[in-house]
Amino acid sequence: MKQQDFNTLPPLLVDYLHQMLQREQSTLTVREYASDLRLFFRYLAVREKMLSADTPWSEISLADIITVEFILSVTVEDAYDFLSHCRINNQNNARTRARRVVSIKRFYHYLTVNRLILEHNPMENLESPRTDKSLPKYLTLEESIFLLETVRGNSDPNYPFTERDFCILILFLNCGMRLSELCSLNVSDLRQDSTVRITGKGNKERTVYLNGACLAAIKRYRAVRPQEGLRHEDRDALFISRNKRRMNQRSVELMLEKYLKLSGLDGRGYSVHKLRHTAATLMYQNDVDVLELKEILGHENLSTTQIYTHVLDAQLREASNANPLSSFGVKDGMEDSGG
Repeated sequence: MKQQDFNTLPPLLVDYLHQMLQREQSTLTVREYASDLRLFFRYLAVREKMLSADTPWSEISLADIITVEFILSVTVEDAYDFLSHCRINNQNNARTRARRVVSIKRFYHYLTVNRLILEHNPMENLESPRTDKSLPKYLTLEESIFLLETVRGNSDPNYPFTERDFCILILFLNCGMRLSELCSLNVSDLRQDSTVRITGKGNKERTVYLNGACLAAIKRYRAVRPQEGLRHEDRDALFISRNKRRMNQRSVELMLEKYLKLSGLDGRGYSVHKLRHTAATLMYQNDVDVLELKEILGHENLSTTQIYTHVLDAQLREASNANPLSSFGVKDGMEDSGG
């Protein structure tokens, strides 16, 4: 859902979304909330026969259908009904339904606490489906090195972007940047004290120290970075595209996909975001404290960072099971336990 589609939403919901933007929530987060809540109120409108289920999305405007009175009349039972619909009819998994729960609960919290429209929050006790935390996928150290060597080995004379591509992957694998953070980097974000200023979610800034590999890669890239023909708004952009504009996120994704294929690492579910997981996992495996890792990655909550402790636990379990004596006597023990 695009931000310009907000005018198809009930005014009270639009006020809430604008308030989120003013609190410097990321545009992507606000759009997800808008999409979840639009789906929620569309479902209720169809259920109450205020809207036909066959109406195309492009023709749906809830601005006049969903009134303030209707929003305030919604109960927690309505929310559970919606979540059941999402599971059965939309085949939403537990993670998606859990996100929709958060969207609904926070909107009604806003109505109760911020706007004082409701005396009691009807969604206060709305329970989220239990989700299993999946371990993040990441490249091994050997795969990471092979990927970087594949980039450096690209000797196509008609492709003058090898140093740029290598620099991008070095930053991903060493600093654990998000894709949006890397694409928004400016030359002016690079500081003399070997640090870089990163603008993360909610426009929050953090400082990340650059190691030798990063500094060397940046130096080599800046020596060949285009200087002429740049638009005024792109002159400070660190990474420049073939069209001499700030490199966008899709271009970076396509670049990585090319090198994954060249290195034979395609088809394993690796992506730009998996490079962030790789950086975090490699740092944690090499004794970087979880609190330090939280600051490097720009996580708001420690619980988000602690997923990497589970990665190490899983590796230790696999290592134990890989011992050639791991199954010795198991069958006898199973027979003994059966009496």
